[in-house]
This record gives sequence, C-alpha cells and structure tokens, in this order.
Amino acid sequence: MTGANRPVWATIPVDEERFRPLYARLLGLRFVNPGGVLCFLFFEGTIALAVLLALAELVTWWAVLVLPAVVAAMVKLNDMVAAIVVRSAALVPEQERDRFRRQMEPAVGRAQVEWISHSVTGVVITADPVPHARRAEPSD
Repeated sequence: MTGANRPVWATIPVDEERFRPLYARLLGLRFVNPGGVLCFLFFEGTIALAVLLALAELVTWWAVLVLPAVVAAMVKLNDMVAAIVVRSAALVPEQERDRFRRQMEPAVGRAQVEWISHSVTGVVITADPVPHARRAEPSD
C-alpha cells in the first residue's frame, strides 16, 4: 500500500507500516493492530493447534491448512467491521455526540421524592417509633 491510496481515517501511519508484523502486513490490516505475540498466536499457534488435533485424530490433516486460513479470514473480517464502525462514527455530527453523552451521564442525586399525604387515606406518616400494642390473649 502506498501513502496516496490510504484513506485519511486509517489509523496506521505509512512510516510505521514497515515495523508491523508480517502477518498484519500480509492481511492488510488497517484498524486492528495486533502485536508480534498475537500475530504469532494467530498463525503459528493455529498451525500447532491443528497439528495436535490431527495427531489426536479429531480432525483430518486438512485442518492444518484450513484452520490458519479461517483465523486469518476472521481477523480480516474484524478489521473490516472496525473500519465500518469508525467511518459511521465519523459521520455523526458533533451535536449528536454531545446529546448522546448527556443522555448517558448518570443522574445520581437528582431524583426528588415528595410525600403526598392526600394520596393515602387513613395512614399517618410519622418519624417516631410506634409502640407495639399488646394483644389480648384468649386465656385472659
């Protein structure tokens, strides 16, 4: 990829592209930026897993070729979804973002509770403890 063909919203600068792992460069990842260890697990780890599954005769030997390809396809799909999310978020106007942030703020301490004495008839609301009335026992 050259610098002229890269979109403005890509997150990886062109001068840092050469320092990325080979796995990420071959897949052409623009938004997902896996490190060296994660790329190792994505490629060599899935090959080792497929070999172990094939040695245990749980899958055929085709899994050694298919499993790393499927993982690479999922990583690329994840990068494409991240690109769509970033593009759609860039299209949201600033006032909509502010309105959404205001709606998502917690409203702790803003609720007011008012006692409405006329809504419950026959009930006396008091802060004093009420003594227990002694019940008349049948033996009395």
